[in-house]
Amino acid sequence: MADWTKRFGLAGKRAMVTGATKGIGLEACMVLADAGADIAAVGRDAVGLQAVKAAVEAKGRRCTAIAAEMATPEGPVQAAREALAAFGTIDILVNNAGIALVDSLLDTKVADWDATMAVNLRAPFLVARELAPKMIAQKAGKIINVSSQAGVVGLDAHAAYCASKGGLNMLTKVMTVEWAKHNIQINTVCPTVILTPMGEQVWGKPEKGDPMKAKIPAGRFGKPIEVADAILFLASPASDMICGHDLLIDGGFTAI
Repeated sequence: MADWTKRFGLAGKRAMVTGATKGIGLEACMVLADAGADIAAVGRDAVGLQAVKAAVEAKGRRCTAIAAEMATPEGPVQAAREALAAFGTIDILVNNAGIALVDSLLDTKVADWDATMAVNLRAPFLVARELAPKMIAQKAGKIINVSSQAGVVGLDAHAAYCASKGGLNMLTKVMTVEWAKHNIQINTVCPTVILTPMGEQVWGKPEKGDPMKAKIPAGRFGKPIEVADAILFLASPASDMICGHDLLIDGGFTAI
């Protein structure tokens, strides 16, 4: 095997992916499995989880399907503990589960604000807190938090979402300050609009999506595979010196 494939390979690694049944999470499961990782797939959709499990196992990798509700305080903890019980340790964590409840700032409901913070910010904290002790003990680990360009720039009608993703970016930096000394690399990926089911729901109508697309120098929205490939890089040995970084996958949106 050529050296470069080893640097980007994940043979023998165990990865936990939240929000694993569709969009970026599903693509990440497939890409990480292709690179050699076993997968702990976490989601709410039992049928979707079984489909992910079958697809990963068809690639010759192990997969455990974990049903969990990430909006509760108990769900992320339970999911992490099930992943540890299945694999002994988790080498790679992809905190991907997220929601977007879009409304104007004046009309944002407290319940929607709280739900957004619970899934987008509290859940990644809780999962990472459960998995980090094993990573510290083995002196190796990768945590990739799936954030958004909305964590870097403000977007109209995205108050709760922007605040949650900005908080996730800063949480990533605190994780870096505390855990990088244990050879754990923690980074975010910050995509622009990606044509996932959630992306289609918010931006699918031309009257909504076209003005946003016009702000992207690349002239298009992203694809889940483009985010999954960046996750693979951050999960691989090739990125061992990258830590505490927000990797924008935005077609140049934030360059303007």
